[in-house]
Amino acid sequence: MEQNSAQAYVAALVERARKAQSQIEFADQKTIDDLCARIAWSGAREDFARKIAEFAVEETGMGRVDSKFGKMRTKVRGAYRDTVGKKTVGAVEKDEVNGIMKLAKPVGVIGALAPVTNCEATPFCKAIHAVKTRNAIILAPHPRAKGTNKMAVEQIRSVLAKQGMPEDLVIAVEEVSVEISGELLKQSDLILATGGPGMVQAAYSSGKPCQGVGAGNAVVIVDETVDLADAADMVMRSKTFDHATSCSTENSLAVADSIYDKFLEELDKAGGYMCSAEEKAKLQKALWPDGKVLNREIVAQEAGKIADIAGIDLPEGKSFFLVEESGVGAEYPFSGEKLSVVAAVYRWKEYDEAVDLVNRITTYSGAGHSCGIHSTDEGRIAKLAENVRVSRIMVRQPQCLANSGAWTNGMPMTMSLGCGTWGGNTSSSNITWRELLNYTWVSYPIPSTEPSDEELFGKEIMEEK
Repeated sequence: MEQNSAQAYVAALVERARKAQSQIEFADQKTIDDLCARIAWSGAREDFARKIAEFAVEETGMGRVDSKFGKMRTKVRGAYRDTVGKKTVGAVEKDEVNGIMKLAKPVGVIGALAPVTNCEATPFCKAIHAVKTRNAIILAPHPRAKGTNKMAVEQIRSVLAKQGMPEDLVIAVEEVSVEISGELLKQSDLILATGGPGMVQAAYSSGKPCQGVGAGNAVVIVDETVDLADAADMVMRSKTFDHATSCSTENSLAVADSIYDKFLEELDKAGGYMCSAEEKAKLQKALWPDGKVLNREIVAQEAGKIADIAGIDLPEGKSFFLVEESGVGAEYPFSGEKLSVVAAVYRWKEYDEAVDLVNRITTYSGAGHSCGIHSTDEGRIAKLAENVRVSRIMVRQPQCLANSGAWTNGMPMTMSLGCGTWGGNTSSSNITWRELLNYTWVSYPIPSTEPSDEELFGKEIMEEK
């Protein structure tokens, strides 16, 4: 599509969205909360959740139906759960001592970019967060997932229509192109960019306020203080969930030397397949045929298909690959994000080596995103937390099932994970409705709080010559 046509197409969408948003700009909290509940239920219903999960796998050729069904049941319900009882209309904070009152206001029209890897749950989570904050949202999908995006949005719009609310609060971009996505970035009031590095970089370069997320490449430390079979089971469940579509899944395992062989045995029992040196070379060629770009044919595919592409005879019952690695960087591609059921395995003797490895790997790929640790040693956990440059650390949890929120932890439920300035993002939070608000500050006069110089600086500083 030519640039002028793209500009006109998006302008029409934004005009519709802006008109719809103006109709709920002053809606009361009860109305908004009821609408969010109905939108969430429409996506979380088991019949629809299974329908869209099956369609997403069929359309994209990525992931697993059971995993996508699980995402719909967990993430959509969880994203809504986290909004219950939260005030987003009117005065949301009053500080009588300082005479300050804060009022929540919508940001307007949100342009949202959604990835192909999580095309089923992302529209619902983003729509719930947008409506909760009285915004309109336009959802632009990856070209390979435009049908899934349309199905999700049509389901949400049917709820809006039934409730007598403007359907254009949630709009799907149906004519998908690079030009149209670029125009959406330019014409929206706020951008929610979830996807690959190119998409996020374009969003930040648009000149509009943006909540973007960075690439993932989680490193998970394993030491001798945990049940190794339990840890291996968690790695397996996370690594094979949706065939590793999640940017949060374990990409590298940093294993203590003292339990290295034993842990590999447990991974083997859990379905892991350790590649020989020859098989590692074959797998590397399959993942990066040109030595640089990840092969899209292996992304989010089952282990058997990857084995066929690589020419590896994969034993029955094996669901993910393991490769031993020692280096980090471009010459060691397995140290980067693989978007596949493949994990690199590193060995460490001193704990400082493990912490340093996390920083080296995530600096190379996945800066600011996440890491994890299977340990009961609180000193080690604290040291990791204090020294790594990531936004979230999962302790004794399956990484991709925990990072974006779970019923068994307190992380906010979302499909968008900020990576802080380490990853070139404005936020290091799990991006939710909280990032989609403007605030009006109302200030009342109070008695003077001006301190004396002695109260403020202290005698010692004041008397220094």
